[in-house]
Amino acid sequence: MCGISGELRFDGGVPDQVALARMLAALARRGPDSEGCYVAGPIALGHRRLSIIDLSERANQPMIDNALELTVVFNGTIYNYRALRAELQGLGYQFFSEGDTEVIIKAYAAWGEQCVDHLDGMFAFAIWDVRKQHLFLARDRLGIKPLYYTRTATHLRFASTLQALLAAGGVDTSIDPVALHYQLTLHAVVPAPHTILNGVRKLPPATTMTINAAGVTQSNTYWRLDATRPAQPKSETEWINATHDALRNAVKSHLSAADVPVGVLLSGGLDSSLLVALLAEAGVDDLRTFSVGFEDQPEERGSEFEYSDQVVQRYATRHHKYSIPNDAILQRLPEAIRAMSEPMVAQDAVAFYLLAERVSREVKVVQSGQGADEVFAGYFWYPLMQAETGTDLERFRKHYFDRSHAEFLETVARRYHGADHTSARVASLLAQPQADTFLDRVLRMDVTMLIVDDPVKRVDNMTMAWGLEARVPFLDHHVVELAAHMPPELKLREGGKHPLKAIARGLLPDAIIDRPKGYFPVPALKYVRGPFLEFMRTVLGSEACRRRELFQNSHIDKLLAAPEQYLTPLQGSKLWHLALLECWLQLNVDEIPS
Repeated sequence: MCGISGELRFDGGVPDQVALARMLAALARRGPDSEGCYVAGPIALGHRRLSIIDLSERANQPMIDNALELTVVFNGTIYNYRALRAELQGLGYQFFSEGDTEVIIKAYAAWGEQCVDHLDGMFAFAIWDVRKQHLFLARDRLGIKPLYYTRTATHLRFASTLQALLAAGGVDTSIDPVALHYQLTLHAVVPAPHTILNGVRKLPPATTMTINAAGVTQSNTYWRLDATRPAQPKSETEWINATHDALRNAVKSHLSAADVPVGVLLSGGLDSSLLVALLAEAGVDDLRTFSVGFEDQPEERGSEFEYSDQVVQRYATRHHKYSIPNDAILQRLPEAIRAMSEPMVAQDAVAFYLLAERVSREVKVVQSGQGADEVFAGYFWYPLMQAETGTDLERFRKHYFDRSHAEFLETVARRYHGADHTSARVASLLAQPQADTFLDRVLRMDVTMLIVDDPVKRVDNMTMAWGLEARVPFLDHHVVELAAHMPPELKLREGGKHPLKAIARGLLPDAIIDRPKGYFPVPALKYVRGPFLEFMRTVLGSEACRRRELFQNSHIDKLLAAPEQYLTPLQGSKLWHLALLECWLQLNVDEIPS
């Protein structure tokens, strides 16, 4: 897990090494252990390293293979790197390091752009091919690792974060109106290639891009999720056993690909608790677990310690429990927003940020439960959508879109008015082939698009802000593919995630399995009142907000007059959506040094 960056010139010029240094400085927290750069002809590559596999200097990056004339910078983890290494040695390749980075170089040498088909893991990497004089960029199947880029007539720059590109300079920071529509209607999900800024794009998941020194570009989608039933039907028992096997393998592979201790972020919910149980099944006898809780509000408790404590007791984990007061949440909120590569409205972003700060003092790697609800249909809105009639878009939109198109037009300034981009994008995705039922189509879209730019990005940003690598076994692509073939009605039983609950019986206390679905509780940010409301009032009433003229003042006034009245179908604060976006722009764009 690291931070990567680079610049490729198209005009015969030399890369801007000052800009590269600025990008590396902006990426320092993602990779606190070492820094390296490579400059040759039209290419410059930069890397900040978080040492996890092969801790020696031999695994530092950029990694150069002089014999193959290839150089790579890589962010992520390849879980099957040992098996690939053995396969590549059988093909005659010799290795000078012990980690997964060199495996990527040899895989590219052996299989070219199809090397990604052989990689199991989370990754974003760039390979400079000296012989072909082209740059090869790749992102993992589920988009767990980020990769942003900006392009002009003279060069392309790429980095692990949007902030690193801004630090390099020369980026068009005007608002992308299509992305703005997504941001305010799709729960702050802005699907690739868009970002909120016109000058920055992101490589979509499961995509490779090849750019030569003349700027000629080719892109390829190398993986698509099939959500159809298998030719040979399975019984419920067979599905559950297959899921158990796939998850057991995923947890073990995510554990073994590390030369440092691996912990678990234990919320007390089913998903993270099941990870602990599966690790114990795998024979791990020194489990390190970490939980965070906040102050209670009258309507809601601020922690799930009563559940996480039961898991700790059953498996005798080496547990760390952190309690964070409400004033710390608001005090540290701007820090968390600065760490967001894109604006993210989920209330638990700051929780992950504050938890990761403490966990990073103990371990470098953790497993986390993100993805289970999308892969195994755990959210409350899936049954509601399933019960609706109408087109796929109508059934989905009613229970997920934060605002109708008409309300969006009332929210933003007139110059950002346009077509209903969100409806068009969602309708297109739901219409794609190789999905048998409505819920198959919804879950496939969730896993391949919505989750990428909400919980997955959130966890990456907030943990990597402290040099902590978060691994997500429920998004192992073998698990995801298996679950996509599973009949959706099997997933929906017991209020959702029936296969996981069946696996957990006997491994976890029934109180954890049978409890209602919980969410990371951050009461201070859930209830729009008191200091939190004043924070938003200050942001939206600031001179910077008035100058930007992004929102209509009349709409801001309406939300401020009754802030707890205006909630989305997912129970998010519409006022917070506006304040978060404006605050993110102030902290990440307005403060860029000229």
